[in-house]
Amino acid sequence: MLADDDVLLRGGPRRLFELFAAVVMVALAFAGGSCASTSGKRTTADNPPIRSSKTLGTTRGPNGEKATPTSALELTSGEVARVRAGHYTAALAWHQNSEFVTAVTAGARDEFERLGIAVIAQTSANFDAAKQKADIETVSAKKPSVLLTLPVDPVVTASAYGGVARQGTKIVLLSIVPQGMKYGRDYVDVVTDDLFQMGKRAADALAAAVGERGTVAYFFRDANSYVANQRDRAFLKTITSNYPDIRIVAKQGIADPNQAQDEANAVLLKHPDVSGAYVTFSQPPGEGVLAALRANGNTTTRLVSLDLDEPLALDMANGGNTFALIADRAYELGRAMATSAAYGLLGKKAPPFVVARAMTITKSNLVQGYRVSLHRKPPASVLKALGK
Repeated sequence: MLADDDVLLRGGPRRLFELFAAVVMVALAFAGGSCASTSGKRTTADNPPIRSSKTLGTTRGPNGEKATPTSALELTSGEVARVRAGHYTAALAWHQNSEFVTAVTAGARDEFERLGIAVIAQTSANFDAAKQKADIETVSAKKPSVLLTLPVDPVVTASAYGGVARQGTKIVLLSIVPQGMKYGRDYVDVVTDDLFQMGKRAADALAAAVGERGTVAYFFRDANSYVANQRDRAFLKTITSNYPDIRIVAKQGIADPNQAQDEANAVLLKHPDVSGAYVTFSQPPGEGVLAALRANGNTTTRLVSLDLDEPLALDMANGGNTFALIADRAYELGRAMATSAAYGLLGKKAPPFVVARAMTITKSNLVQGYRVSLHRKPPASVLKALGK
């Protein structure tokens, strides 16, 4: 204390004024930091840790098949050489355009390049089953050696897939089996997410986001979609069984993913103060629910969805409504599909049902999440929001 007093005495009144001003500036800085936490952007304290609750189920294939990890698919150097010598061709018939599909395609193309398989066609149906049926019929005229695809509707597209199988094309399915198709006869295998784990992780994340108590709106896929239906049910089972203090106040089906904003607006009209929202997948329904929250001036409802998507990732990076995104390893799925196609060309029996692991992505591991799931850096907008 003597040293401090001595300084003050030597500095006189001017020194006292400077020190007083410095104290005021520090106080204002702390006050500003306090206000920032209520200005719309959330702080680290607003992002609680996620605990893993009890697992109440497992992922099984469309016909009850046991899951095999993607890591189990292997080709010897001799098998790779045999495939390369075949000068085979491939076609990709997807259900939509999205960051997920882009990553699956990248993984498949990279593996096809290693195997010497040329991609001769790629289509996207934008969730239109009739368009996908026409796409497949057009692609089949090119007589590709292999076809990688995710059927929009297992009934509407079934006849088109049957025609492709009968002409000898080796079909590898992403997640959904067209009606009437048989493993080993009509398709090589099914490759997909660990569906139960994705739904469970979504429930655990949303529970953490709302402090394991409060109200939740449940936006599920109201259509015959094996993947979405399995993930949605896993979420519902986990949240209702493991978190007794969370109450689901709205169950809203989404039949047309492009109409999700309208569906969410109706729910928010009845439940404007809902604590959290689960959305079946990110693009476009997750984006639609987020748009509805913004249109209603809602900055408090926490949102969890499935699959990485730039608008939701950007919202998360900016401290918005989005708390977590549950993702698979999309690039790994693509590579596994291409490897499975090689199994078919070689006459090598593939496991009937192959899955990639799930991961939970929050603001803290967003950059790593992009690298692991999509095999690339986050978009520039997301990096900028993260200050990277």
